[in-house]
Amino acid sequence: MVSAYEKRRLENIKKNQELLASLGFGLDRPTLEPIEKRHKKPSAPRKRKIEHESPLSEEEEEVQGAETKAPRVQLSDTAPESAVRRSSRNAGKVVDYNKEIIKGSPVPVAYSSGVKNAENAGPLGSEAGSKRIHDPKQYGHIPGIEVGTWWESRQGCSADAVHAPWVGGISGGAQGAHSVVISGGYEDDVDDGYLFTYTGSGGRALKGTKSAPKNLRTAPQSSDQNFEHTFNRMLKKSCETKKPIRVVRGFKSQSKYAPSEGYRYDGLYIVEKAWIEPGLKEYLVCKYAFKRLPGQPPLPVRATDIDETSEEDNVKEDETIENEDNN
Repeated sequence: MVSAYEKRRLENIKKNQELLASLGFGLDRPTLEPIEKRHKKPSAPRKRKIEHESPLSEEEEEVQGAETKAPRVQLSDTAPESAVRRSSRNAGKVVDYNKEIIKGSPVPVAYSSGVKNAENAGPLGSEAGSKRIHDPKQYGHIPGIEVGTWWESRQGCSADAVHAPWVGGISGGAQGAHSVVISGGYEDDVDDGYLFTYTGSGGRALKGTKSAPKNLRTAPQSSDQNFEHTFNRMLKKSCETKKPIRVVRGFKSQSKYAPSEGYRYDGLYIVEKAWIEPGLKEYLVCKYAFKRLPGQPPLPVRATDIDETSEEDNVKEDETIENEDNN
């Protein structure tokens, strides 16, 4: 038997899907959607079975053990004294230190040195602790930050001024929101990539109660939301001014358009509609319908949502995408 909560969730999702369809379902959507780059894990080498092998003497075992034991690797003495400290598991890996020094846009050593690969195809943004250059309190794109840029953490995204708050999902000013982050916080929101519904802020007792105060990042809905709330008022104003909003998708979202890791800048959107309705907990919530502005790079589809194919099929698929882009 379907619970009342699940029934309400499915009804809300259907209603949101119908709303998005009325706003222009599939706007600017490419015929062939690109997928995240997949990295095939190398298989473990098979152990060779040696038959009819005669037992070794104690002296032969000592010699063989000394030959097969991995030598201790010495790190290069040419590395600068200010080099980033590395884990012992990366010892012995060849690293080009000149490539690690990236002025104005430092990146984690694991990625810049090639030790770690990401499924995100876009450029890697700044890392946590980087110095901010641009003002996040501006509308539109941030200079030098391409659509598709991604970060390991929200701190890096903040350093690049795409979305300033480290925790909050909405940021803006008097003329509307500057940016929002989609993290899948509400189960009845629909994210179709180029259009999505978004639930506002408030109605949750993040500080707990007077008798049991807490400092929570998330909490169940316990009261109504309204447009008097600062962040909700920002998004409602955006619906009136049509100021472009930077949208960042996080890995926690269940949408196939969300990155499989980190946070990715997916370009500019506008708020097409703002309204209030009962949420899943029957408390009122502020809802918004976003639509992506045309003329931006296509959104990649999360790789884990694609059926497993052979390496040969993946190559053919990549070639097809490249041919489509060149036409």
